[in-house]
Amino acid sequence: MSGNFTLLDGLLVLLATGIAFVMLRPQVRDAAFWRATVTPLASIIGSGFLVVVPLLAGIAGPMSVLAIGAIVALSFWLGAAVRYNIVHDGRAPVPGAGRIVLTLERLSDIALAAAYVISITFYVRLMCSFVLAGIHTHSDFNADVLATLVLAFIGLYGWRRGLLGLERLEEYSVTIKLAIIAALLFGLAWHDVANGYDLSGLPMPDMSVWDTLRQLAGMVLIVQGFETSKYLDAQYDAPLRARSMLLAQVVAGVIYVAFVVLAMPLMGPLAHQSPDETAIIHLSGTITLVLPVMLVVAAAMSQFSAAIADTIGAGGVAEREVKGRISCQLCYPVITGLAIVLIWTANIFEVIALASRAFAFYYLLQALLAARLAWLRTELPRRRLVMGGFVALSLVMAFIVIFAEPVAA
Repeated sequence: MSGNFTLLDGLLVLLATGIAFVMLRPQVRDAAFWRATVTPLASIIGSGFLVVVPLLAGIAGPMSVLAIGAIVALSFWLGAAVRYNIVHDGRAPVPGAGRIVLTLERLSDIALAAAYVISITFYVRLMCSFVLAGIHTHSDFNADVLATLVLAFIGLYGWRRGLLGLERLEEYSVTIKLAIIAALLFGLAWHDVANGYDLSGLPMPDMSVWDTLRQLAGMVLIVQGFETSKYLDAQYDAPLRARSMLLAQVVAGVIYVAFVVLAMPLMGPLAHQSPDETAIIHLSGTITLVLPVMLVVAAAMSQFSAAIADTIGAGGVAEREVKGRISCQLCYPVITGLAIVLIWTANIFEVIALASRAFAFYYLLQALLAARLAWLRTELPRRRLVMGGFVALSLVMAFIVIFAEPVAA
């Protein structure tokens, strides 16, 4: 990496600064639709963002673009089921619903709540390890202490400031992250144009079709997080939550696909290495001076904003389960308190595999719930076709629950 500040460095800094300036203007920052979009967007583009490219390089090689396209398409299919359940609330009175719908809702909420606590712990612990390693003071004990302080801050801040307070924290971290991602994509495009788009150095992995499918199925959970919109009903109505969730998925999907397309030519040397977030950061140093520094900040913001998003989601789930008798504001310190207990009593890098399966199980139940609600809506045009689509989705998710190799992201 050259030590000289170049024209490209200046363009990247200007681009990131300009995007952040626009996104933090009151007209954007205070708009209800954008605030409702930030939480699912923060959760989708979590710690898995920087690792998705080296992961796919090792699983699918030169076919990675098709693989990420399939993963994003499946996430949209899942999002359609969750949006259907938002609009046709499974807990609202539905003629003939009976116990099946309510049971599916309750089971899926319980699975999601447990997964959220684990993922919050994972995001914050990973962020702390990353930050401490950057300043050469990392140890497991130091990371646990710092993670405890960060979790305590999130819980107490949420308790004092409520949902809107956490959303404001989330907005700033998401804005920084998106601005840096835009600069990263621009820098990668500049590199590809200057050096030619060549995937010849990227080998096809030597694994069976079955193993490839299992690993790609595990990667679906990298684009998880849009379901947080379902649990923002204390602040936003159902149509707004459904529309903002769709926007979050579109933005995140475009980012993931563009990132994989633009970064894959750099992945040849890393195809057979164990993937980690630092890989793309180190490689970005071959493009420009400022990108590695910007990506360190983006990595920290990714995990911090994802942890806040999942705290908000978990609070919404808890408030929903107690039927509003306790506000989500009071649930936030309890949720982060449970995460602190996990920090000191469990190997979070092992239990995250359980959270991955819990998320997959949640989506399976949401697909079944959507199918059931579609069947009950006798006035729905093409009701059998809609129900059949959700049943097919539930079968896909059953495969993922049983056979996928979960990805810790």
